[in-house]
Amino acid sequence: MAKHRPTRQPTVGRPGEQRGPSRSGRIVTLVLGQGHGFIRLADRRDIFFHRSDLREGTGFGDLATGDLLTFELLEDPISGPRALRVERRRPKGIRRGT
Repeated sequence: MAKHRPTRQPTVGRPGEQRGPSRSGRIVTLVLGQGHGFIRLADRRDIFFHRSDLREGTGFGDLATGDLLTFELLEDPISGPRALRVERRRPKGIRRGT
């Protein structure tokens, strides 16, 4: 009698990184002790972000209410909208090294 071998399932790679459309907005709330805040869009929606969502080189402690940020907007159906890859946006006309 032949032994039954279980069929091998194909291995599945890690799911791709979550991405969203590029947006900009201003910080309206910072909760420094908990490491998160909210960014307000032009349509008056507030978007959550966490310090772990900041791009490398952007320090959470360097941010302030009113700062203009760029980010990718993830519309999560469970936890709500969230900003990913957040960084401070430089005003137009400002150049480095001048």
